[in-house]
Amino acid sequence: MVLTSPIGRLRLVGILEGISFLLLLGIAMPLKYAAGIPEAVSVVGAAHGALFVLYALAVVHVKFAYKWSIGRSLFAFLMSVIPFGPFILERQLKKEQ
Repeated sequence: MVLTSPIGRLRLVGILEGISFLLLLGIAMPLKYAAGIPEAVSVVGAAHGALFVLYALAVVHVKFAYKWSIGRSLFAFLMSVIPFGPFILERQLKKEQ
C-alpha cells in the first residue's frame, strides 16, 4: 500500500503537489492574466501551498526514516519546484519501494 511507508506517502504527496503545480501554471495563472479571473490563483495557489508544505515535510520524514544524504534530500526538494519534477522523482521512488 502507498500510505504504509514514508516513501509511499512521499510518492502520493509528490503526485498531488505536482498536479497542483501544473494546474497553477497551466490553468490558474492564464485565467488570472488572460481572462482577468484572479480568484483562480487564490484557490489553486492555496491548495498548492498546502501540498508543497506537506511535500517538504514528507521529504524530511523520508530523509530521517531512510537515512537519506543531504544531497538526495535536496534533490527531492528541488524536484518540487520544477514542473514535472515530482513525477520524475516518483518514478525513481517507485523502484525503491
